[in-house]
Amino acid sequence: MLETSARLLRLLSLLQVRRDWTGADLAGRLGVDVRTVRRDVDKLRSLGYPVNATSGVTGGYQLGAGAELPPLLLDDDEAVAVAVGLRTAANGTVAGIEETSVRALTKLEQVLPSRLRRRVSALTAHTATLAPFGPTVDAETLTTIAGASRDRQALRFRYQARDAEPTPRHVEPHGMVHTGRRWYLVAWDLDRADWRTFRLDRIDGEPALAARFTPREPPHEDLAVYISRQVTSIVYRHQARLVMHAPLAVVQEQTSPTSVTLEAIDDHTCLMTTGAERLDVLAIHLAVMGFDFDVLDPPELRDHLRTLGTRLTRAAGPAD
Repeated sequence: MLETSARLLRLLSLLQVRRDWTGADLAGRLGVDVRTVRRDVDKLRSLGYPVNATSGVTGGYQLGAGAELPPLLLDDDEAVAVAVGLRTAANGTVAGIEETSVRALTKLEQVLPSRLRRRVSALTAHTATLAPFGPTVDAETLTTIAGASRDRQALRFRYQARDAEPTPRHVEPHGMVHTGRRWYLVAWDLDRADWRTFRLDRIDGEPALAARFTPREPPHEDLAVYISRQVTSIVYRHQARLVMHAPLAVVQEQTSPTSVTLEAIDDHTCLMTTGAERLDVLAIHLAVMGFDFDVLDPPELRDHLRTLGTRLTRAAGPAD
């Protein structure tokens, strides 16, 4: 049987891992009876941990939210994951959390066992991180929008669309998507009565909370897929659809979800949708991908491919 202090730490760890526990489940994990569990829960409460209890057949214990942040008990893999996440945050696309991420990482590494510190150090020593080359987003903006999406609360902000002056927007936020380079918000625009996609780095100032709303049916069940389709073609002057003569998985290795959308046709071909500001540049990109393909639209892309093919054939000269 665990000593009382060790058992209290084990009990706290269990309560942090799962939302709800029955007294019998906790007793079985700790190797004690249910009465001992009740006494240990009372001791945790006396130390300031808000442990909620419910009675009845479905009753049990739940660690609630208190006024202060309690110590978190992490297992080995969780501790390493948090350390890696903090290092990534210190060099990521969210502005304003670099210093706090470093402070939190310093605190964590001070208490890591040597075996875990070696794992984190090895990962750090053999991993190079490029500075973010895309726009950054303020952390306060992210938390405000995330909270509004969760609480179904409308937002007001000024938004600078592409090549336009900032305009006031009133939206019902549904959710955010991070592409690895940019952050996007999917929201119902109340003034335009339609779904809109907003780049968070183009929001001018801090969004203001407005009235609560009733959730609408989202534009797609998977917001990541929806954003991929939005940013890969609609924002460009020209949109193109092509049949690629290669399996979807193979084409995925040569493309980015923020530049193309792919749908499998069969085991050997897939449909690719993409966009570009200039069709001649798109023709060059397609030519160097290394796959045979058929152009579905636009027809003008075929003319650019013919011109490119003629130019390359002439440059190559006659065959030996």
